[in-house]
Amino acid sequence: PELSEEPPAEMVKMTKSKTFQAYLPNCHRTYSCIHCRAHLANHDELISKASVQSFFFFFSMQSFQGSQGRAYLFNSVVNVGCGPAEERVLLTGLHAVADIYCENCKTTLGWKYEHAFESSQKYKEGKFIIELAHMIKDNGWE
Repeated sequence: PELSEEPPAEMVKMTKSKTFQAYLPNCHRTYSCIHCRAHLANHDELISKASVQSFFFFFSMQSFQGSQGRAYLFNSVVNVGCGPAEERVLLTGLHAVADIYCENCKTTLGWKYEHAFESSQKYKEGKFIIELAHMIKDNGWE
């Protein structure tokens, strides 16, 4: 297929038929959406494997319980849309986060850290959490 634009990085190739979908190279270990197999991240972008227990956030003076389960923290992701940021109290303190979803199938995958209010958590800003329940390993995993 003809390229619709110059790739923003060596590893990402945009196609004209699906401009929302980036394809990561087959030579790298990647993570994909378990629901539709759209590429989400290159293994080289993995920062750490995190255990995400229950997290709570407060909105309009009410407390809500969020998802549970293990998740990975990534420097960057592809084929992901971002909702509006909101403040949530997570296990590691108050953060401004935005839910992220698969651009292909619209499944909520995790969140993006927009702002960390505690100095020890600043390294998370601009990073992405994807829950393991929503991704699968592709390309070169043994």
